[in-house]
Parts: sequence; structure tokens; C-alpha cells
Amino acid sequence: MGSNPERPLPTPTTPAGREGLAAILARPDRAVVALDFDGTLADIVPDPEQARAHPGAVPAIAALAPKVASVAVITGRPAGVAVRHGGFAGVPGLDHLVVLGHYGAERWDAVSSTVHAPAPHPGVAAVRAELPGVLDRFDSWRGTWIEEKGQALAVHTRRAGDPQAAFDALRGPLGELAARHGLIVEPGRLVLELRPPGMDKGVALAKYVRETDAESVLYAGDDLGDLAAYAAVEKLRTEGPDGIPGLLVCSGSAEVPELAERADLLLPGPAAVVDFLAALARRL
Repeated sequence: MGSNPERPLPTPTTPAGREGLAAILARPDRAVVALDFDGTLADIVPDPEQARAHPGAVPAIAALAPKVASVAVITGRPAGVAVRHGGFAGVPGLDHLVVLGHYGAERWDAVSSTVHAPAPHPGVAAVRAELPGVLDRFDSWRGTWIEEKGQALAVHTRRAGDPQAAFDALRGPLGELAARHGLIVEPGRLVLELRPPGMDKGVALAKYVRETDAESVLYAGDDLGDLAAYAAVEKLRTEGPDGIPGLLVCSGSAEVPELAERADLLLPGPAAVVDFLAALARRL
């Protein structure tokens, strides 16, 4: 599936989702469109360093961004990595694009092409030093590997002989390691991320919606880490006398049913998300 210019805009299956989409269509200049990266704009691949945005993602976002208040990519990756893997730098039409990396701790915007980031949490360095030794103690965990994320570390089990068993076995020991150094563990699709507390996509999204004074919001994600953003949209819907209408999009549903059950619109993966963004841009 590619970015088909004839593909119609799909209809959300819930009343709240239909209200959210209607608000975006009525006042696009006051709408924020927020998107996860891996699994939403880019297919999940065994090596995250090889992940790249779907070929139609940048053209779709470039068509959409000038018509809305902002397009925000909210990701657990470092902002600079997401910009590089997304191909977002130096693209005409992306003046309204921001990338909120490390769950909002880092920020890149297309206008300045500059990443703003805080100093790393000291616990990350301590965990970085201890983590290889923790993994090496157990032969059954062979095949797992560590992704360096600057402000966080991630342990992937997708390449292990039994990926789910390795994931389940690691949750406890990695949780103990993280807690000793003031970090938390964020589970995902066969990945466990050790990162500082207080950073999540819900906090980042709610803050950005307030910053832009948005009157409607769309959020698209695919993994457990996106549940916080879903909760933020659900809360925004109830704030104030009328709330802020929102549309929740799930990219794929097989691996993370918790997300699919709360979504207003189910799309089968990044190619379909790109088609949706292109169709939305054409409607605005």
C-alpha cells in the first residue's frame, strides 16, 4: 500500500473520534497532528538503526503541515535520530513540524533545525555501565542487545531464540536495575527501555497542545508507550466547558490490543497511516 491520491478519508468508528475529525476539518489552523515514529511512520524492523520513514511519509506531512497549527512527531528516540531516519531536515513545507524526542525531553523544529536537550540523568550512565553484565549472566538471554539512546537505554529481545520468553524474563531484573538508579522501565514491542521518570508521550503531548493553544488534536501510535498519549487526549476531551476534541489512531493492532481497544480509527500500519495523512491534507 502506498500514498494513493484517490484513497478516501476513512471514518472513525466512535462518536468521540468522529467529533475529533470534524473539529480538525472545521478549523485545521487550530489543530495539532501528533504522530509516533516507529511502527506509525516507519515499519518495525529487527534493527532500529535501519528503520526509515515510509517513502510517502514526508510528502504527506509536507502537504499537511502548512494547513494545520502543527505536526509533531513524538518519539522515544533522540530527536536528532528521528529527524535523520525520517528525512525531515531541509524539506519545503515542513515549517510547522516539530520533533519531540525522548518523550518530549528533546525538541527539534524545522525552522531552526536545532535540537534542544537537557543534561542526561545521572542514572543513565550508571545503568549503561552495569547493563552488559546483567545480560551476560544468563545464557538464555543470548540474542538480546542494547540500543544506546543517549538519554535512555533500550534492551531488544526480537533477535533472541524465544523473544517473548526473553522479554518476560528480563522485566524483573531490569526493573530492579532501573530502580536502583532512579530510572523506570517502559515496556514495548519486544523492547524494554530504561529511562528517567516523568518523561512520557502524554506529558509531552498535553504540554504541546497547551503551548500551541490548539482546539483539536489527532494522535497516532502503535505501542504501549503511546497509551500515555491516548490518556492525554482522553483527558483533553473533558477539560473546560467543551473540552478539546481528539482523534485517536492506532497503527496496526495485532501486537498491542490495549491500544486498538481504545482507538477511534484502526489502520493496518505505516503505509495506511501515510495514506490517511495524505487524504486528510487533501480534505483541508
